[in-house]
Amino acid sequence: MFVLKMFLLIWFCVYLFILLVRIQKPKNSPPGPQPLPIFGNLLQLHIRNPLKDFDLFAERYGDIYSLYLGRKPAVVLHGLKAIKEALVTKSADFSGRPQNVLISHLVEGKGVVMADYGPAWKEHRRFALMTLRNFGLGKQSMVNRILEENKHLVAKLEKHSGRILCPQTLFHDVTSNIIYLVLFGIRYEYGDETLKQYVALLTEINKIVNGPWSLLYDAVPVVRSLPLPFKKAFKNIYSLKKMTLTLIDEHKKTRVPGKPRDLVDCYLDELDMRGNGSTFDEGQLIMFIIVLHSAGTDTTSNTLLTAFLYLMVFPDIQERCQQEIDEVLQGKTHASFEDRHNMPYTQAVIHESQRIANIVPLSIFHSTSRDTELMGYNIPKGTIIIPNLSSVLNEEGQWKFPHEFNPSNFLNEQGQFEKPEAFIPFSAGPRVCLGEGLARMELFLILVSLLRHFQFIWPEDAGEPDFTPVFGLTLAPQPYKMRVRLRQPAREIQN
Repeated sequence: MFVLKMFLLIWFCVYLFILLVRIQKPKNSPPGPQPLPIFGNLLQLHIRNPLKDFDLFAERYGDIYSLYLGRKPAVVLHGLKAIKEALVTKSADFSGRPQNVLISHLVEGKGVVMADYGPAWKEHRRFALMTLRNFGLGKQSMVNRILEENKHLVAKLEKHSGRILCPQTLFHDVTSNIIYLVLFGIRYEYGDETLKQYVALLTEINKIVNGPWSLLYDAVPVVRSLPLPFKKAFKNIYSLKKMTLTLIDEHKKTRVPGKPRDLVDCYLDELDMRGNGSTFDEGQLIMFIIVLHSAGTDTTSNTLLTAFLYLMVFPDIQERCQQEIDEVLQGKTHASFEDRHNMPYTQAVIHESQRIANIVPLSIFHSTSRDTELMGYNIPKGTIIIPNLSSVLNEEGQWKFPHEFNPSNFLNEQGQFEKPEAFIPFSAGPRVCLGEGLARMELFLILVSLLRHFQFIWPEDAGEPDFTPVFGLTLAPQPYKMRVRLRQPAREIQN
């Protein structure tokens, strides 16, 4: 009898606990799986890669559905229609950023990526766009910067001609140098220790931000003071801030106020003009640099890695690109960005590489800035919004070949380049990727330059290629090796 009473008492206590901590959905919220107390729907997601889970939820609940990340409400947007309505049509309601999560705490709400939708973000985004344009974005001066870096890249690969190499760090170094040229007007030799350390710190932060410890940090705030692995992310961001401040201090020594050489000089000029009380300050500048470096290297380098993986696996596509490049660039020492208009097939291959790479599959999470409505459902202020860009880049009915690598996805019946509306790898609306213009220039000029000079071959002893990406804030191909061979047209150019 005593045991029965104890059992009933324990059961009653558990029932009361569940009633107290259970998650109650708002009225008329989008449908979704039933959340558990404390953990929400986290236990229903594969932490290593939840993309298939999101697709299964969409099949069951529709193109807009609710999830709970711990006790935090989230709404997932699936497909072009839902994402376009939220991020473009109703952008003022859906352009916030979640602030009480690990990544927002790491960047302290600063910079232009994770800053919330407000005056500081608007001022810094306007400054960044204006400064990038002034320093050549879309102009010949930016093309020259990229072409100059291409010379170093070609020279590096020429030394490996006929040999096998691992391209993972190489493309990262190239894109890092282009960003450093824009920010500071400097470049590093490939393999430089400072560059390696900076990239290693960022890489480790990205792994933590996209791993189970980040989800625990976001879902269960009481654990944040414990000595768990997410503490390493804060240690790394502190090291990055110190390194960045050193770069800024060195830069100041040669700076001439009013005569900016790069983005950092422009920002320092803004500080001089605006004075105290402005949203511009040195802390913002430090995080501005860290975020721009991170966003501007991972995405482009991983896209290049994806492109060359598929070009090796489909040598006929590589050869057709090279034929088009040779014809258009005949007699020229290098490509210009305008040459893309005469290279429809190469353009199609680059865009198909971006589509299949699916670099930022869940975008950067948004949040609602006020109570709003979407597709007939109520979405309260502060709800996390997850735009599933992956669902659009592979959406049935939007692409001729949604589930395979095929440049025909970007070619019309006349063989001319055509970009479908569903091509949104940079997201959409006011939060569209700040570096989209730079990324497009880099991808075209780097890929054309390399295909003009080299043939890229899948090594015979490398086994079958693995197309399964490594999931994270940005998707990356599995590490692979490539054999590099100097092409005859490249030898003719040099002679």
